Amino acid sequence: MTETILTLNAGSSSLKFRVFARDGFRELAGGKATRIGGAAQFNAYITDGPTTQTTLAPGADHHAALESVIAFLKAHASEWQSVAIAHRVVHGGTRYTGPVRVTPQVITDLEALNPLAPLHQPHNLAAIAASERVEADVPDIACFDTAFHAGHGPMTTRFAIPAEFHEAGVRRYGFHGLSYAWGAESLRRDHPALHAGRVIAAHLGNGSSLCAMSQGQSRDTTMSMSTLDGVPMGTRSGAIDPGAVMHLMRAHRMSAAEVETMLYDRSGLLGLSGISNDVATLLDDGSDGARFALDYFARRCAQAAASLAVVLGGIDAMVFTGGIGEHASSVRERIIAQLAPLGDFRTLVIPANEERMMALEALSVLERDHAA
Repeated sequence: MTETILTLNAGSSSLKFRVFARDGFRELAGGKATRIGGAAQFNAYITDGPTTQTTLAPGADHHAALESVIAFLKAHASEWQSVAIAHRVVHGGTRYTGPVRVTPQVITDLEALNPLAPLHQPHNLAAIAASERVEADVPDIACFDTAFHAGHGPMTTRFAIPAEFHEAGVRRYGFHGLSYAWGAESLRRDHPALHAGRVIAAHLGNGSSLCAMSQGQSRDTTMSMSTLDGVPMGTRSGAIDPGAVMHLMRAHRMSAAEVETMLYDRSGLLGLSGISNDVATLLDDGSDGARFALDYFARRCAQAAASLAVVLGGIDAMVFTGGIGEHASSVRERIIAQLAPLGDFRTLVIPANEERMMALEALSVLERDHAA
């Protein structure tokens, strides 16, 4: 019997999964359910084995999607025994600075953070709830995107507002931590000298951020209290003058909900180009709007990298990851070209692998609990 760790990464309308062997972390299977809540589709594979593609019942939720995952694994991998289910959870607040076994108290604490990550947190928790119903005997482990940045001091975490609001949780947290943790682990394994040095990592995708790292630790990052701050993204604005938000609410009579929808869903590359949030589409389009959006994105990323270089006292390497970072070489080149004033530095592309990082973190919890 092969002991395995199942990883789940839930979005608003998707559920991605991977299965890793506990010993050696070889990937055994993976797949995803898409269009959850509508015409849901389920695609899955066994590594070097069969694949499947099915249509789920109309309106299928995360519970139904997870049932499809478990049924697929039981049908094709009867010799596997899951010892943990690792869940990506975007926000752990200040309390959860590392992976934890899920308990009712953990769920209560994480639900209180829903307003800080409304696009992600509720769906992460929906997957945990589904897991508790479908695989009640297997421990659930929460792995947090904020945890990698938990060591930041007040120079990084504070906004320049009265202290009582900071104490109430209005502060910078940082995200994409599982991606950056995997990048740091990859550097430690494959490029130890760079791991010990000054690295700026850029996780660029439909959600984008940059992170300053040294000794494999986060020193600063561009996202802050929410996943909206920092560089522009696919449909998210990135940093915007708070005065502009107040103007939209006063002069344009937009409600808080309307502003939120606009900044999260209608801005970024989509808002800048008026065409699409997809970089490949914009590169193929070639219109003035598409070029402007890509140039704007590259400049903001370069400016953010230069700012993070100040935190590090220079730069030894820049690491790109995420869908844009890995696959859009022309965007990488536009960013790097604007960083010439920083001098010479290495450039690397490290494929994102948050799921493997989650499996590593889940195993650390199992071993910690066993030792206790």
